Amino acid sequence: MRKDEGKVKAALGSERSREGSGAPKQNWVPAFLAEFPEAATADPEALAQNAGDAWLAAHAPQAVFYPESAELVVRLARWASEAGVPITPRGAGRGYVGGCVPVRGGIVVNFSRMNRIREIDPRDGVAVVEPGVVTAHLQDEVAKLGWFYPPDPASAAESSLGGNVATNAGGPRCLKYGVTRHYVLGLEVVLADGTRIRVGGRTHKNKVGFDLVGLFVGSEGLLGLVTEATLRLIPRPPYRIAVAGVFPSIEAAAGAVEQIFAAGFLPSALEIADRFTLERAREFCPEPLPPGEAHLLVECDGQPAGVDAEIDSLLPILRRSGAGELLIGRGEEGCERLWRTRRSFSMALKASNLTKLNEDVVVPRRRLVDLVRLGSEIEKRYGFPVACFGHAGDGNIHVNLMIDRSRPGADGRAEEALDLLFRQIVAWGGSITGEHGIGIAKERWWPLAVSPEVRALHERLKSALDPNGLLNPGKFV
Repeated sequence: MRKDEGKVKAALGSERSREGSGAPKQNWVPAFLAEFPEAATADPEALAQNAGDAWLAAHAPQAVFYPESAELVVRLARWASEAGVPITPRGAGRGYVGGCVPVRGGIVVNFSRMNRIREIDPRDGVAVVEPGVVTAHLQDEVAKLGWFYPPDPASAAESSLGGNVATNAGGPRCLKYGVTRHYVLGLEVVLADGTRIRVGGRTHKNKVGFDLVGLFVGSEGLLGLVTEATLRLIPRPPYRIAVAGVFPSIEAAAGAVEQIFAAGFLPSALEIADRFTLERAREFCPEPLPPGEAHLLVECDGQPAGVDAEIDSLLPILRRSGAGELLIGRGEEGCERLWRTRRSFSMALKASNLTKLNEDVVVPRRRLVDLVRLGSEIEKRYGFPVACFGHAGDGNIHVNLMIDRSRPGADGRAEEALDLLFRQIVAWGGSITGEHGIGIAKERWWPLAVSPEVRALHERLKSALDPNGLLNPGKFV
């Protein structure tokens, strides 16, 4: 555990129950290092660097493995299976739920050296990549050819495509374009026993057998090690316009979202933020924000004439809904100027010197205002700020509990607040996570989120593909 962060009881539970159970008792590390001298290390600095992600928990492995090929991953899986050593796959470590924390030690498989774009083929509309490729790097490379890879997690400049596949990452553009799963045509996966399989392919339609691609996308490293992905590309929209407005209330901003859909428009992004988020952003952002209680960012893309016409129709809707000053960004540079403010929200909250518990919940769109009001209720009841911002178009709002962990009883209040939040989300027919996953941060609420029958099905699938429980053990399944 990092000394300066500790742990939140609600999310981590009993540390004793996680550590040391399941790891082999014999000293296997010297044999492992001798078997894989080209890829394995037990250097203390490497162990520390691979102990955690962007969340609060960390636990060091006994060794780290840096493969450069799928063949090495196959060899590793076979060795670990025979030795009974846990293996935890790791992308770029940008996750928010402790998904790549090796809570039972063993070996972390760090895919950062498998970072090659093997192919970009505009004729087939595909890219073939290794799991360590950074998302933004692929986006930049296909854009040079006039093509587009739409999934855009906020950490695109740092996160890897293997991690995106593991969590089925989304982002603002998924309102119009969908999430990672909609762009994964095929996968190469190494199973726990070292079996190397290919599922899916490079065609944009494929209905042969079960949807095994969908089984592995979002599986959080519990079912196999992804060593290659074939991704769908689409033609890049040639033009985009973004509009940012500040509203007198969150209700007014949410009302604008409803009116935009009612008028028949499908923007590429619809982003909302509440009062507390705006207050912190005004302190943090170099770009000035007009006064107001809520922020809404709308972006449209496509052919220039069509986008101009859409924006001309949307501006009156925003004004009728209560928007004050409207900032308009045209083209790449103009849009990015407005997006810099939106992307700064999370950093602005972190700069407040409070511990930021980022919960990526999803509610039906009609519950947007109810969710923000729930945040206000939590704030009043438990005495810490709650900041809400995120993807208004699909109901995926990041509810951030801002905890002063130096205050006595802060962890206990956070536990109660998260219980209240997730119970209400589920009661509304929502989801406790939209893009971050379960990991260990949300394991406590896994039984709340899914039925006993569905949990049993997960366990049967896990047992079939990983009978010894060696892949990313200690997580929600």
